Amino acid sequence: MNLPNKLTLLRIGLIPLFMLILYWDFPGARYAALFVFIVASLTDMLDGKIARKYNLITDFGKFADPLADKMLVTAAMLWFVECGQMPAWVLLIVICREFAVSGLRMVAAEQGRVIAAGWSGKVKTAATMVCVVLMFLPIPAFLNTLCVGVIALTTLYSGVEYFLKNADALSDM
Repeated sequence: MNLPNKLTLLRIGLIPLFMLILYWDFPGARYAALFVFIVASLTDMLDGKIARKYNLITDFGKFADPLADKMLVTAAMLWFVECGQMPAWVLLIVICREFAVSGLRMVAAEQGRVIAAGWSGKVKTAATMVCVVLMFLPIPAFLNTLCVGVIALTTLYSGVEYFLKNADALSDM
């Protein structure tokens, strides 16, 4: 197994630790969990750079890397919902968008097409990661609300953009 794939597995392995720290609820738990979240997020950037630079792109990586990202972000957002920092409907938007875009990609793949990550999807990912990090810090309520709004809006926008740009992939349905 190559280094990028090992980093992806590490990221997946850090998710239970991340959640366990939050549930232990010791003084500084949010900061410790934030540290784990940041380390896990950095493995994502690192494995991508290594895989592209050394042409270590594998089918496992194509599958597991985006899955690990979604699992990490969903775990953080589940925590925010549980502690009342994010409404459940925002998490539902995020989850529905991920399922919908994944489904669209599967349909396109059956037609021999690849739907690459678009600009808005990259903006959504970056904005979500920044907002999740901020939401672990003791920020004012208005800033937390702004972060939740940014997550919801960038998620909706990128989901709609994927479908508008690739509507022809669904024309046979």
